[in-house]
Amino acid sequence: MSRDIWDPSTYARYADERSRPFVELTARIHADNPDYVVDAGCGTGELTMTLADRWPEATVEGFDSSPAMIAKARETGGRFAVADLTLWRPDRPVDVLVSNAVLQWVPAHRDLLGHWVNALVKPDGWLAVQMPGNFAAPSHVLIRELCRSATWRDRLGEFDRGSPVGDPMEYMELLTAMGTRVDAWETTYVQVLQGEDAVLTWVSGTALRPILDRLDEGERSAFKRDLKKLLDEAYPPKEYGTAFPFRRVFVVAHT
Repeated sequence: MSRDIWDPSTYARYADERSRPFVELTARIHADNPDYVVDAGCGTGELTMTLADRWPEATVEGFDSSPAMIAKARETGGRFAVADLTLWRPDRPVDVLVSNAVLQWVPAHRDLLGHWVNALVKPDGWLAVQMPGNFAAPSHVLIRELCRSATWRDRLGEFDRGSPVGDPMEYMELLTAMGTRVDAWETTYVQVLQGEDAVLTWVSGTALRPILDRLDEGERSAFKRDLKKLLDEAYPPKEYGTAFPFRRVFVVAHT
């Protein structure tokens, strides 16, 4: 894309909810003394630093395609670089490779998983991946429908990412065929989001970023107003907050 579409402050609004899948994913990595650990698509780096805390003797590095995210990540004091996820190749075998909520943006991520398996130490290399699997949820369906509406179809009508992420069984079959032992599962979190326009704020940090990047400032405000009305009906706020079911797919592969 022509410019950096990611906003660290918006993405961090619901940091606790976004970090929980990372914690549950990496808990299933049973590496004892890894030498080289990589967080592919590390975002703002706070979660990468939990890997450095877990394996203090390892070289822990994170990379992301967003300069804004990496600028924020470098404030942690860790080792971070700007790199394209699809082009990155390590200069030595990787003991642990983690990718959290990133591969849904890569249409050819199934091929990329093959490159990553080949990059692992053998034996005892670990690949751990988590991807959103909520593309059939009302939030995403409403975004696609709004893009195709009479108001927005001239600007956004072709935007439809469909359902880019498979189910756990697909990744089980794919990675087992590559000679790894695989642990794959899915979880639907019923997240209780706090604050006004909670679901709109959530998707503004992720799913809406490529859409908003196509619009000027006035159009962005108008699109978000239109979407807010739809989301308020689909996810009505309650006294305790706004319940937002969110399905995620997890895969851990061990060489």
